[in-house]
Amino acid sequence: MQRDEKKNEVLSLYDLYSRRVLKFIFTLTKDYHTAEDLTHETFIKVYNSYGQLKNKDKVESWIFRIAHNITMDYMRRKKFNIFEHYSHQYREKEANNTLESAIMINESFQELYEALGKLKPSYREVVILRKIEGMSTKETCEILGWSESKVKSTLLRALKALQQELSKGEWVYE
Repeated sequence: MQRDEKKNEVLSLYDLYSRRVLKFIFTLTKDYHTAEDLTHETFIKVYNSYGQLKNKDKVESWIFRIAHNITMDYMRRKKFNIFEHYSHQYREKEANNTLESAIMINESFQELYEALGKLKPSYREVVILRKIEGMSTKETCEILGWSESKVKSTLLRALKALQQELSKGEWVYE
């Protein structure tokens, strides 16, 4: 593949998927600048690995798998609980009355993310991919490297655990 052709194809993929990848990474890290950096790192890896993509029909799940791996590597290096970090930042901004400059999040959205933060990482990931990002079971399997049965059973357990967390705050899960 010619270098310019590869560059144009990856730029097209960037145009198609970068916003969703950014949103996915931001949901995991709760830091916009980090999410931007990791999104760019994702597409650099997409560019460098583009020749290894065997099935062009699965490009979306391939990109999200790369984004997932890069984000998990980052989080292992940083060793912090992303949701605790986010909750702390949110409370700090609220205390300083600079909420207008922060991302506007309604109360129920905040409760949902706090409840998600209390789940174990595998539960959190499967809920984000399946229910927030709207990925199919098959796409989630490819991104997480799990079997279909593991995705389904983990999602069921995760939703049950999420419902229990939300009910502690008297918020009803639907």
